[in-house]
Amino acid sequence: MDEKNQLKEIVFQFIESNDNVEIKPLGKGHINDSYKVDAGENEYVLQRVNHHIFKNVPELQNNIHRVTSHIRAKLTEQGVADVDRRVLTLVPTHEGILYYKDAAGDYWRLMDFITESKSYDEITPELAYRAGKAFGDFQSTLADLPGEPLHETIPDFHNMETRLATFREAVKADKAGRLNEVADLVKEIEDRAEEMCKAERLHREGKLPKRINHCDTKVNNVLFDEEDQVLCVVDLDTVMPGYVLSDFGDFIRTGANTGAEDDKNLDNVSVDLDIFKAYAKGYLENAASFLTDIEIENLAFGAKLLTYMQTVRFFTDYIDGDAYYKIAYPEHNLVRTKAQFKLLQSLEDNFDEMQRIVGNILSKN
Repeated sequence: MDEKNQLKEIVFQFIESNDNVEIKPLGKGHINDSYKVDAGENEYVLQRVNHHIFKNVPELQNNIHRVTSHIRAKLTEQGVADVDRRVLTLVPTHEGILYYKDAAGDYWRLMDFITESKSYDEITPELAYRAGKAFGDFQSTLADLPGEPLHETIPDFHNMETRLATFREAVKADKAGRLNEVADLVKEIEDRAEEMCKAERLHREGKLPKRINHCDTKVNNVLFDEEDQVLCVVDLDTVMPGYVLSDFGDFIRTGANTGAEDDKNLDNVSVDLDIFKAYAKGYLENAASFLTDIEIENLAFGAKLLTYMQTVRFFTDYIDGDAYYKIAYPEHNLVRTKAQFKLLQSLEDNFDEMQRIVGNILSKN
């Protein structure tokens, strides 16, 4: 059976067989494979979930179901008219299961396609403001999700202590024999290690709560309508317990970088304070009501933390011989490491100003 017919057979596990179904590749996701399904009156997104990264797909799907059901109930309660465009809708199989496991052991899911929507890869202050409102509203809406904590779809994903332990193991092993050339950078990582483990310490002391986080807060994970108004937050695979400062910080790391994540010209790389200010304003308009003082005090620190964390992750992979991230050339992970480290230095240089911006926004709210 060719791939097209195989995909149709999978789709028909969720919907009725239809000779007119058309399936085409959708997007360029790095983790899951996505397809647009045109079934006549209805359109869907079919995805093969990467179970090598998300090792417990049933729990992952249960997370998404719990989160989207809670958001849907609140939108309905508020009298929102176009609820189906404001939250993802999972389509169950004919047996009522939220995923299908095929004969090869691959996991598949089907969702309604959100019509007349778009996303952006480039950022502007206005889009940053709206994305801030979207992610702030997302966290605020889910702050009272009932029941047990969500499943941790990637254990210790944003745990800095764990990331540093892995880094130190890589340094000790020096598998690729690259350590001598990067000894200065290893020292820079270690010089900041104690400060960067602050979130985990605060959590153990009972001062920093874990909340429902998105854990991939890029602008392209927000869908907008034709008038650039926010529709909903998407890509919910990494929704799990975490610190709000991590979600805040990851948007700044990805969205407020004036250069590329793997920029060879480090002069291009710095923090864009206009993007920082716009995102913080939007985020705090929708999230400040449920945040604690400790969380607010550490939002700007979150930008440093997630940039440091990504520096450590790229650097670990470089020292380890490029086992995790795809590379385009032998030095790619080192270039990424240096670019992220340059952004970290810019965040450090501008930290007092970022703290002032957060304080000014709160004083005006």
